[in-house]
This record gives sequence, structure tokens and C-alpha cells, in this order.
Amino acid sequence: MSADKLSVSFDPSLAATIRAAAAEEGVSISMWLAGAAEAKARRRHLREALDSFAAEHGELTDADVDRLIVDARAGSPVAGQGAT
Repeated sequence: MSADKLSVSFDPSLAATIRAAAAEEGVSISMWLAGAAEAKARRRHLREALDSFAAEHGELTDADVDRLIVDARAGSPVAGQGAT
């Protein structure tokens, strides 16, 4: 796998939190940070998709959101395995 190397700087307390979280999950700091970045990118993409949907169809109601969550969990590969 090829990778781009990045140099990043963190506040010392955040760096300690990142190191501890990576160690707790049994992954490298790079893998932990990549996972965090991927999660943030997915949230951004979802927000953009929801904004686009709202512009076309109107805002989602709380009931719409609840239904979407139920539907998403039902289609999840971990559905029924204690996923929340």
C-alpha cells in the first residue's frame, strides 16, 4: 500500500490522548488518525448530501431521521449483533 506522509502537530495533551486511544485499540497512531479523518470525511459527505436533499425536498423531520436510522441499522452487516 502506498501512503503519503504528512507531518502534523498537536497540543501535548491531545497528542497523549491520541497515543492512548491508538494503544487501547491496538493500532498505530497513523491508523488511528486515518480512521478519525475518514470518519470526519464521511460526516462531511453526509452533511453535504443532507443539505442537498433539504434544498430539493425540504428539511427532514425528526420522524424522517428516526426512520432513516432504523432502516440503516436494519441494513447494517452488524444488525442484530448488539449494534447501537
